[in-house]
Amino acid sequence: MVLEPQSLEGLSAEQLRAVLHDVLQAAAAKDQALAFKQAIIDKLTHENALLKRMKFSAQSERFNPEQKSLLEDEIEADLAAVASEIDALQAAQTPASAEDKKVPKRLPLPAHLPRREIRHEPDVTTCACGCQMKRVGEDVAEKLDYVPGVFTVERHIRGKWACAKCETITQAPLAPHIIDKGIPTTGLLAQVLVAKYADHLPLYRQEAIFARAGLAIARSTLAAWVGACGVQLQPLVDALKDEMLTHRVLHADETPVAMLKPGEGKTHRAYLWAYAPGAFEGMKAVVYDFCESRSGEHARRFLGEWRGGLVCDDFSGYVAARDMWPSLGARCCSPKRFALASST
Repeated sequence: MVLEPQSLEGLSAEQLRAVLHDVLQAAAAKDQALAFKQAIIDKLTHENALLKRMKFSAQSERFNPEQKSLLEDEIEADLAAVASEIDALQAAQTPASAEDKKVPKRLPLPAHLPRREIRHEPDVTTCACGCQMKRVGEDVAEKLDYVPGVFTVERHIRGKWACAKCETITQAPLAPHIIDKGIPTTGLLAQVLVAKYADHLPLYRQEAIFARAGLAIARSTLAAWVGACGVQLQPLVDALKDEMLTHRVLHADETPVAMLKPGEGKTHRAYLWAYAPGAFEGMKAVVYDFCESRSGEHARRFLGEWRGGLVCDDFSGYVAARDMWPSLGARCCSPKRFALASST
């Protein structure tokens, strides 16, 4: 809140106290918001440091040079995801000027790859003053695309149009991309994600596949893309979860997965909890919730205020989650399955 001295003239003492109270409240709220953002940045920075320590510190177990670690792919992706969140929070809190921001130089894409031009020009080339603008240059951005077995390059050309009278330059807006200023197109990112999660191809195998197609993309780069996509897709996951919790019947199950814990030098058993609508529901989707344990508290936290029928096995963690909902009763579906249903 910005107050001008002249705006305070003629105010009574009571009115001045009210204005001062509002100013102090606004300042306190701003300080609280800044402190909250700084706490998140500190937390993510700490997580980033732990992930780097796990990746680069000495390991008690040595792998054969020909043996690949699947966990290393996940660490690379997590590092990229945490770094993306830190950059976004820092940019929102203290936006840096274009002069202060140092952007590392990227090697140009190989010249032998086929290229197709995509031109972006203003819809109107007549200036607001009525003069016809002249094309004075262009900006070119190259994006790497991939169709199974073939790499191509998209050349996005944005013409610059200038008005001599107004001394202004007009350009078509930059097309949005999943990774800001990155080289991969949405098609290439979709290929990496589908191959990794749907076709179960680890990134080191994709690295070899891409090398045979004519361009070796480092596994660390692929992992960074996966992590950045995970951050961008999180709102979609949240929306999918909200939609799923509107259904009256859900299925749940959990499966163990290996997780690296900082400082221990070995894997720890964590769990991936899966939730899906009932078999006869119109929505066909699964939402996964990664947790460090098998405690029923995780099911209770995920489901929140949801009330309905939960179909699951007879694991005690679900019973504990049920007991935390006093308004729910239990009824058995089979000797090995039961449902949590509202008492009404």
